[in-house]
Amino acid sequence: MDHSHTSCPPPPREADHGMSPKDFDASFTADMPRLRRRLLALTGNPHDADDLLQETYLRLSRRARAQSLTRQQHPYAYTCAVALNLLRDSWQHPSRRERTTDELPESGWDGGLASYEASATALALLGMLSEKEAAAVILVDLEGLTHDTAGERLGAHRGTVQRNRLRGLAKMRAALHN
Repeated sequence: MDHSHTSCPPPPREADHGMSPKDFDASFTADMPRLRRRLLALTGNPHDADDLLQETYLRLSRRARAQSLTRQQHPYAYTCAVALNLLRDSWQHPSRRERTTDELPESGWDGGLASYEASATALALLGMLSEKEAAAVILVDLEGLTHDTAGERLGAHRGTVQRNRLRGLAKMRAALHN
C-alpha cells in the first residue's frame, strides 16, 4: 500500500472557537469578585485593584468583541494571568502609573488659557494706544527697561517716555473698567 498519497484527516473542528461578547461578559462577571479579592491582596489598595480589574476587562472584552478571544478551559486562570501581567507591567513601568499626592495643582492652572487671554487682552489694549504710548508701555512694563534705556531706544527724553507710558497705562485702565 502506497502511503505517499494518503493524508491525515484534519482534526475535528468545533463550530465556534471564539467566545462571544455575551459569553465573555457572563464569565468575567462570575469571576470578578474572586479576581478583585486577589488583586486587592496584591496591590493593598482598593482603587488600584479596581483600576486593574477594569483594565483587564477592557483588554479582554476588546478581544471578545473582535472574535479573537478563544474559549478557555479555565477562564478564571486566564483572566487572572492577564490581570497579573498588567500589574507586572505597572511595576516595570512606573511612569505609566497614576501618582497620588497631597499637593494641589497651582491655583489658576488652566492649560495656558489664562495666559492666552491675558496676551490677547494686552494686545487689544495696546492697539488702542498711540504708537509712542504703546512703545513706552512695551519697553518699560513688558521688557523691563528703565525710562532712560527706553528713551535711548526711542530717541526720546526719559521724561517723554515716562509721560507717554503714564498716559498709555491710564487709557488701558479706563478701558478695563468700562
